[in-house]
Amino acid sequence: MVLGIESSCDETGAGIVRGGKLLAHVVASSMDEHARFGGVVPEIAARAHLQAFNPVVRRALDEAGLRLAQLDAVAVTTGPGLSGALQVGLAGAKTLAYAAGVPLYGVHHLAGHVAADTLEHGPLPEPCVVLIVSGGHTSLLLVRDLVREPILHLGDTLDDAAGECFDKVARILGLPYPGGPAVDRAARDGDPRAVDFPRPLTRPGDDPYAFSFSGLKTAAARWVEKHRLHGVAVPVADGAAALQEAVADVLTRKALAACRAYDVKTLVVVGGVAANSRVRGLAEQRCAAAGVELRVPPMTLCTDNGAMIAAVGDLLVRSGAEPAPLDVSIDPSAPLEYASLTPLARRPVS
Repeated sequence: MVLGIESSCDETGAGIVRGGKLLAHVVASSMDEHARFGGVVPEIAARAHLQAFNPVVRRALDEAGLRLAQLDAVAVTTGPGLSGALQVGLAGAKTLAYAAGVPLYGVHHLAGHVAADTLEHGPLPEPCVVLIVSGGHTSLLLVRDLVREPILHLGDTLDDAAGECFDKVARILGLPYPGGPAVDRAARDGDPRAVDFPRPLTRPGDDPYAFSFSGLKTAAARWVEKHRLHGVAVPVADGAAALQEAVADVLTRKALAACRAYDVKTLVVVGGVAANSRVRGLAEQRCAAAGVELRVPPMTLCTDNGAMIAAVGDLLVRSGAEPAPLDVSIDPSAPLEYASLTPLARRPVS
């Protein structure tokens, strides 16, 4: 019985997993508090985690019909993420583990996104290609055993992540924060062929698995600027639809290329941008044409949540992995190498 705690950004999440089955899933978001600033404010996020931590954990225990003493382990995100936010989650998780007398496991946030799919579709096929797309990360991975073997990075974003591109262009278009859902809604009434936005890093000779969305963001900004300079109303719906099409095209094109190159028959798409309707729709079309199985978690498990961290903790416990030491700390910029992440606190040099 594993309790998972997630606090890397603006969601305070608690989830409980046993034997790969989800027993509880509770999330409190501080997104509304950040909306007026057009993005996440780290200090506001940390304070929101402090306020939400205990209520969220209590609700998760109640939802599972458990008491703290019935837990077998606690898992917590130790990186990457906002430093203050991570500290709140880790301090709370350490307290719970100590009070319950159970081991603590440090988990890499991105490995949690990968594991989220197992709560809906069962164990990951070995191997599988995983596309992680979120506000801060866009990565293409080859995953064999998620908790026993190193994770192979096929490619990562060189600049803006896909979700970051959505957020920034949404602001330029006058759409609200968060940008991803706003762009998705606006795109329903637009023509994806109305604007010929670039497809970055898709020309012959480019890195086949690397991503870059900074140029696409700039192209969208110039397109909006051109309309405004001429005093013409910006066709927001068309711009949103064309932007969404460009992002979905690049993501799915590279993901399917990786599946072909590594002879992998399963593509797993995870992270907040996996909730985007066009990313899902185009992935479904291209996977069906290529004979590749597509696995995408349900919407509620795409964004940050404690259930995905509990899922990794559950896998670590069942694999016999060593728990985190008492002086485990956080690593706000940790690269994804292993699902378990247990950086040690830095000691002062004498």
